[in-house]
Amino acid sequence: MKLPFTLPRQVWFVVIGIALLLAFGWLAMTSGPFAPVKVTVTRVAQGEVAPALFGIGTVEARRAYLIGPTAAGRVSRVLVDVGDSVKAGQLLAEMDPVDLDKRVASAAAATARGQSAVMTAQAQVNDARSRQALAASEAQRYIDLGKKNFVSQSVVDAKLQQQQSADAQLAAAGSALASARQDLARLEADRAGAQQQRGNIRLRAPVDGVVTARDAEPGSTVVAGQAVLKLQEPGSLWVTVRLDQGRSAGLRAGLPAEITLRSNPGKVLTGKVARVEPISDSVTEERIAQVAFDSLPQGVTNNEMAEVNLRLPVVADALILPNAALRHRGAEVGAWLRADGKLRFVPVKTGATGLDGKVQITAGLKAGDEVVVYSERELKDDSRIKVVDTLGTAK
Repeated sequence: MKLPFTLPRQVWFVVIGIALLLAFGWLAMTSGPFAPVKVTVTRVAQGEVAPALFGIGTVEARRAYLIGPTAAGRVSRVLVDVGDSVKAGQLLAEMDPVDLDKRVASAAAATARGQSAVMTAQAQVNDARSRQALAASEAQRYIDLGKKNFVSQSVVDAKLQQQQSADAQLAAAGSALASARQDLARLEADRAGAQQQRGNIRLRAPVDGVVTARDAEPGSTVVAGQAVLKLQEPGSLWVTVRLDQGRSAGLRAGLPAEITLRSNPGKVLTGKVARVEPISDSVTEERIAQVAFDSLPQGVTNNEMAEVNLRLPVVADALILPNAALRHRGAEVGAWLRADGKLRFVPVKTGATGLDGKVQITAGLKAGDEVVVYSERELKDDSRIKVVDTLGTAK
């Protein structure tokens, strides 16, 4: 059977070509590069934001002590080891005294000699005082006899001269006594200094604590100020945490904290901010704070890593958006607003941020505004969009 009409072969090629172009255009507009960008949207809601700060820190001792000599010397003995608990005043180590014992003995002997000199001078003063009293009494008696002309004036003058000599001898004895006492004070100070030096080579614990390092062994030579042992107070452990400066608004002492140690990630410990450092790190752009434990956990170790969450006061009745809805265009922070079927970028100002991803919007949007959360690719002002429940599933 033949068709009532026939078309030239060239016409069939044109028809098929047009059909293929239409199919290609349809594919390009629906699933190709010209297709609408699939996005998910949400609405600006009214609610609460529980702001929090997150940081990584290390466990450190608030009070740690370096125990070492005040003068260079050789270590004679070390009586404790790392991990030992010690009491305040306990002998931890001792340096070689060299000649200190002899110097102490010499100073003690010199002090004893000085005490003898003081006793001798005191006896001389007592003798001079007695002689002076006798001379004064005789001089007065001869003065009275001279007035009655029983003795000559020359005899009276001789007795007065004896009185003056006795007065001078008493003054000289008093000066010698004062000098002897000053020498004794100097000798006692020298002895105390030698004893202090002897005591300094006996290294004692300043407080109750735990030995954390043993840096020198018997026979080692150390310089003044070099640590032989390191000691820390176990109860003074806290976490030194670093926080991003850009998210540190509201950081202050007293904030409640949740601490998770790296050694026990399943247990959350409570604490609070004990101190905020007045100087930030300009290189890493971080602020530094110390967080104290409410109750020191068993087995916590120095320099252990920890994660810290600081809870800030809840912001009530706030406009909130998920953090994923915020976009950056240059230096501006904003969101893609969908209104009247059109898309436009709206700059916004943000406030508190919670660890659950909620962000407070303080300006730029109002409650009920519909904004884009996720998109298949970067959006532009003239982008055509298609709203879906999740990316890859049509709504």
